[in-house]
Amino acid sequence: MKYLVFISRILVGVLFIISGFIKLNDPVGFSFKLEEYFSPAVLDIPFLLPFALTISLVVVILEVLLGIMLLLGYKRRFTVWSLLLMILFFTFLTFYSAYFNKVTDCGCFGDAVKLTPWESFTKDVVLLIFILILFYGRRHIKTIFRPNLTRIIILAGLIACCIFAYHVLNHLPAIDFRPYKIGASIPDGMAIPENAPKPIYDYAWKFRVDGEEKIIVTQGDYPEVDGEFIGVDTEEVQKGYEPPIHDFTLELNGEDHTQQLMEEEKLLMVVAYDLAKTRTDVYQEVKTVSDRALEAGYTVMGMSASNDQWTSPIVQKFGLAFPFYFTDETTLKTIVRANPGFLIIKKGTIMQKVHHNDLDELVFD
Repeated sequence: MKYLVFISRILVGVLFIISGFIKLNDPVGFSFKLEEYFSPAVLDIPFLLPFALTISLVVVILEVLLGIMLLLGYKRRFTVWSLLLMILFFTFLTFYSAYFNKVTDCGCFGDAVKLTPWESFTKDVVLLIFILILFYGRRHIKTIFRPNLTRIIILAGLIACCIFAYHVLNHLPAIDFRPYKIGASIPDGMAIPENAPKPIYDYAWKFRVDGEEKIIVTQGDYPEVDGEFIGVDTEEVQKGYEPPIHDFTLELNGEDHTQQLMEEEKLLMVVAYDLAKTRTDVYQEVKTVSDRALEAGYTVMGMSASNDQWTSPIVQKFGLAFPFYFTDETTLKTIVRANPGFLIIKKGTIMQKVHHNDLDELVFD
C-alpha cells in the first residue's frame, strides 16, 4: 500500500496541477464550457449562468492548489477528501455527458487536449481509482517540508494563480491552443484533405412486407425489397474527418463573403460575439483604432452573432465606419477570448490578435 500511495500521490498531484494550469490559462474558455453544462438543455440550472466565470476561477485554482497540497503532504485528510469529492463530481458530469451525449467535450484539459465524452469518463474513473487508493492509504502520505515552509509554498502558489488569472482575464491566454492562434491560416484550417476519412452512416430502411413492418439496415444503398416503403432513420456510426476550423462564415445581408475577405491583403477584424454583453465603454477607442486602420489601407469589419437590432445602435452611436458580419457565436468565442477582441489578417493568416485592453499593441504596417 505504501508504494501504491506514493505512485498515486505523484500521478494525481501532477495531473491536477497540469489540468488546473491549462484551464487557468484560459478561464474564460472554461466558463463557456460551464455555461454549456448549466444550460437548460443539459443540467438545467440556469441560475448559475451569471456565476460561470467565478465558478471557473474557483475550480481551477482549487484544482492546482489541491495538486500542490497532495505532493507536499499538507493536511492530508482535507486534501484527500477534497480530491475525492471533486473527482466524484467530475465523474458524474462526464458520465452524464457521455451517456446522454449532451456535451461533446468536457473541457478537462481546455483546448490543449481534446477528449471524447467516453474518453473523459474513462479518465475520471482511472483517477477515481488512484484517489481511492490515496483515501484508504492516507496514513502513508507524509509531509515533505516543515509546516511553515509548506504553508509558504501553498500561499505562494495561491498568489501566483491569482496573479496569472488576473493577467489572462485582462489580456489573452498566455498560451493559445486554439486553431485561431497567431500564425495560423484560416483557409488551411478549413481545408479537408482528399484522402480524409468520410463519415459512415447506418440507414434503417422501413418497409411494409406482407402486412408486417420490416427494417433493413445498410450503409447507404437502397435495399431491394418487394414491399411498401415507409421511411428511413439515419445514425452516424463513425465520424469523418473534421477540420480544425469549421463553422467559420462571414455573412452580410444573407450573402457569404468568407472567401473574398480571406483574400484581403490587409484586414482588421473587430470580434464581439455578443453585443449585449460587450464592453461598450471601449468603442470610442475602437472608433479611433479602426479609423487609423482605414487610413492605413486596411479593410475593417466587425464580427458578431448579434442581429441588426444590436449592431446598428453600436455603429450609429460611435460612428463606426465598418459593418458587422454575422458569424456563429461559438466560433467567435473560440477565435478570441475578449468581447471585443481584435485580429489583423493577411490573406487568411492571423498576424496579430489582441484583447481590447491592448489596442495600443496593434501595428498597422
